[in-house]
Amino acid sequence: MLKYNTQQKKLILPEYGRNIQQMVDHCLTIEDREERTRCAYSIINTMGNLFPNLRDIEDFKHKLWDHLAIMSDFKLDIDYPCEIVNPEYFNTAPQKVEYKLSPIKYRHYGKSIELMIAKASAMEMGEERDALILLIANHMKKMMLSVNNDGVDDAKILKDLRDYSHGAINLNPDTYHLHEFKEAPSQQNKRKKKK
Repeated sequence: MLKYNTQQKKLILPEYGRNIQQMVDHCLTIEDREERTRCAYSIINTMGNLFPNLRDIEDFKHKLWDHLAIMSDFKLDIDYPCEIVNPEYFNTAPQKVEYKLSPIKYRHYGKSIELMIAKASAMEMGEERDALILLIANHMKKMMLSVNNDGVDDAKILKDLRDYSHGAINLNPDTYHLHEFKEAPSQQNKRKKKK
């Protein structure tokens, strides 16, 4: 009866296929070391034939020897022509990435907005500061619209800006108007029907 691949042993490196894995398994059973080494070289040549476009790469043969060692579960006792990968390399856990977590007052604006507001608050009065504040306020409105589709009141944005800056940026909603954002029109499928 035919055996399905799902019923067979799981492949260690599936890109080489079941036949190469069976060759490696057979190589492990050969008792004579010289014969086993010759068998390993023929397996490497066959593995190289599977990926002919990669033969010109400098480290390709070295990579093949590493893959052979991995496929044999590092049990193949032969004279390797190069240094193979260490099995402990696969058992080491990656280092934990430390994240600097700091609270965000209004999460929908994000941390970058907080940092930009702090930078604008520290700037000297002038055109550059006013232009930066206008950009920040308009971006805050855009961010608020992404979480509130019904619309956003400019007074709410300016109040949030004042809260973020601890009163350093205080704009009057009656005189300070932000950009009106409109929803982008959805693209319709304009393909012509072939006759």
